[in-house]
Amino acid sequence: MKFSCHVDIDLPRDQVIKLFDNPDNLTHWQDGFVSFKHISGEVGKPGAQSEMIYKMGSREMVLLETVVLRDLPHAFHGTYEGKFGKNSMNNYFEELGPNKTRWKSDLHYIKTNGIIMKIMTKFFPSKMKQQTQKWMDQFKAWSESVS
Repeated sequence: MKFSCHVDIDLPRDQVIKLFDNPDNLTHWQDGFVSFKHISGEVGKPGAQSEMIYKMGSREMVLLETVVLRDLPHAFHGTYEGKFGKNSMNNYFEELGPNKTRWKSDLHYIKTNGIIMKIMTKFFPSKMKQQTQKWMDQFKAWSESVS
Protein backbone atom coordinates (compact mmCIF):
# COMPACT_ATOMS: atom_id res chain seq x y z
CA MET A 1 0.00 0.00 0.00
CA LYS A 2 1.31 3.44 -0.96
CA PHE A 3 0.01 6.94 -0.29
CA SER A 4 1.13 10.56 0.05
CA CYS A 5 0.21 13.36 2.45
CA HIS A 6 1.26 16.97 2.67
CA VAL A 7 0.82 20.05 4.79
CA ASP A 8 1.73 23.71 4.21
CA ILE A 9 3.35 25.27 7.26
CA ASP A 10 3.49 29.02 7.78
CA LEU A 11 7.17 29.06 8.74
CA PRO A 12 10.49 29.31 6.90
CA ARG A 13 11.92 25.94 5.92
CA ASP A 14 14.92 26.29 8.27
CA GLN A 15 12.58 26.66 11.26
CA VAL A 16 10.46 23.70 10.14
CA ILE A 17 13.58 21.53 9.83
CA LYS A 18 14.91 22.62 13.23
CA LEU A 19 11.65 21.50 14.88
CA PHE A 20 11.18 18.36 12.74
CA ASP A 21 14.75 17.16 13.24
CA ASN A 22 14.67 17.19 17.06
CA PRO A 23 13.33 13.90 18.48
CA ASP A 24 12.55 15.68 21.77
CA ASN A 25 9.73 17.43 19.89
CA LEU A 26 7.91 14.24 18.84
CA THR A 27 5.86 14.29 22.04
CA HIS A 28 4.31 17.61 20.93
CA TRP A 29 2.76 16.30 17.72
CA GLN A 30 2.71 12.49 17.67
CA ASP A 31 -0.05 11.04 19.85
CA GLY A 32 1.17 8.30 22.13
CA PHE A 33 4.87 9.02 21.65
CA VAL A 34 6.87 7.81 24.67
CA SER A 35 10.57 7.73 23.81
CA PHE A 36 13.31 7.84 21.18
CA LYS A 37 16.63 6.11 21.80
CA HIS A 38 19.61 5.97 19.43
CA ILE A 39 20.82 2.38 19.05
CA SER A 40 23.54 2.20 16.40
CA GLY A 41 25.37 4.02 13.64
CA GLU A 42 26.30 7.68 13.46
CA VAL A 43 23.36 9.81 14.64
CA GLY A 44 21.31 11.09 11.71
CA LYS A 45 23.46 9.42 9.06
CA PRO A 46 22.24 6.73 6.65
CA GLY A 47 22.20 3.39 8.43
CA ALA A 48 21.73 4.90 11.89
CA GLN A 49 19.07 3.10 13.91
CA SER A 50 16.88 4.28 16.76
CA GLU A 51 14.16 2.72 18.87
CA MET A 52 10.86 4.60 19.02
CA ILE A 53 8.22 3.65 21.58
CA TYR A 54 4.54 4.60 21.42
CA LYS A 55 1.66 3.91 23.80
CA MET A 56 -1.49 2.94 21.90
CA GLY A 57 -4.27 2.51 24.44
CA SER A 58 -3.04 -0.15 26.83
CA ARG A 59 -0.51 -1.51 24.33
CA GLU A 60 3.05 -0.48 23.65
CA MET A 61 4.35 -0.28 20.09
CA VAL A 62 8.12 -0.44 19.48
CA LEU A 63 9.50 0.68 16.12
CA LEU A 64 13.00 0.50 14.74
CA GLU A 65 13.79 3.57 12.67
CA THR A 66 16.58 3.26 10.12
CA VAL A 67 17.81 6.42 8.41
CA VAL A 68 17.95 5.86 4.64
CA LEU A 69 18.66 9.43 3.44
CA ARG A 70 19.33 12.63 5.33
CA ASP A 71 19.59 15.54 2.93
CA LEU A 72 18.16 18.30 5.10
CA PRO A 73 16.70 20.79 4.54
CA HIS A 74 15.42 19.06 1.40
CA ALA A 75 14.62 15.47 2.39
CA PHE A 76 14.66 12.84 5.11
CA HIS A 77 13.88 9.19 4.33
CA GLY A 78 13.57 6.37 6.79
CA THR A 79 12.18 2.90 7.31
CA TYR A 80 10.11 1.91 10.33
CA GLU A 81 9.84 -1.70 11.39
CA GLY A 82 7.90 -3.28 14.20
CA LYS A 83 5.89 -6.32 15.11
CA PHE A 84 3.09 -5.22 12.75
CA GLY A 85 5.30 -4.79 9.69
CA LYS A 86 7.63 -2.41 7.88
CA ASN A 87 7.10 0.84 6.02
CA SER A 88 9.21 3.48 4.34
CA MET A 89 8.53 7.17 4.76
CA ASN A 90 10.13 9.67 2.40
CA ASN A 91 9.79 13.26 3.62
CA TYR A 92 10.35 16.29 1.39
CA PHE A 93 10.48 19.95 2.44
CA GLU A 94 9.84 22.58 -0.22
CA GLU A 95 10.06 26.34 0.20
CA LEU A 96 6.84 27.90 -1.05
CA GLY A 97 7.94 31.40 -0.02
CA PRO A 98 10.03 33.10 2.65
CA ASN A 99 7.59 32.08 5.41
CA LYS A 100 5.87 29.01 3.97
CA THR A 101 7.07 25.41 3.70
CA ARG A 102 5.38 22.37 2.20
CA TRP A 103 6.11 19.08 3.97
CA LYS A 104 5.24 16.12 1.76
CA SER A 105 5.45 12.48 2.86
CA ASP A 106 5.34 9.43 0.61
CA LEU A 107 4.62 6.24 2.55
CA HIS A 108 4.94 2.68 1.38
CA TYR A 109 3.86 -0.24 3.53
CA ILE A 110 6.43 -2.81 2.44
CA LYS A 111 5.37 -5.67 4.70
CA THR A 112 2.40 -6.23 7.00
CA ASN A 113 2.32 -8.81 9.77
CA GLY A 114 -0.76 -10.05 11.55
CA ILE A 115 -4.38 -10.21 10.52
CA ILE A 116 -5.27 -6.75 11.88
CA MET A 117 -2.65 -4.96 9.77
CA LYS A 118 -3.51 -7.02 6.70
CA ILE A 119 -7.20 -6.10 7.09
CA MET A 120 -6.37 -2.42 7.71
CA THR A 121 -4.15 -2.08 4.64
CA LYS A 122 -6.52 -4.02 2.38
CA PHE A 123 -9.96 -2.75 3.46
CA PHE A 124 -9.28 0.50 5.34
CA PRO A 125 -6.25 2.13 3.68
CA SER A 126 -7.77 5.56 4.29
CA LYS A 127 -7.36 5.02 8.06
CA MET A 128 -3.59 4.67 7.63
CA LYS A 129 -3.46 7.84 5.55
CA GLN A 130 -5.68 9.69 8.05
CA GLN A 131 -3.27 8.92 10.91
CA THR A 132 -0.29 10.23 8.96
CA GLN A 133 -2.19 13.35 7.89
CA LYS A 134 -3.35 13.92 11.48
CA TRP A 135 0.24 13.90 12.76
CA MET A 136 1.36 16.24 9.99
CA ASP A 137 -1.51 18.63 10.76
CA GLN A 138 -0.61 18.46 14.47
CA PHE A 139 3.01 19.28 13.60
CA LYS A 140 1.82 22.31 11.63
CA ALA A 141 -0.36 23.58 14.50
CA TRP A 142 2.31 22.99 17.14
CA SER A 143 5.25 24.39 15.13
CA GLU A 144 3.34 27.54 14.19
CA SER A 145 2.31 28.05 17.83
CA VAL A 146 5.87 27.88 19.22
CA SER A 147 7.53 30.09 16.61
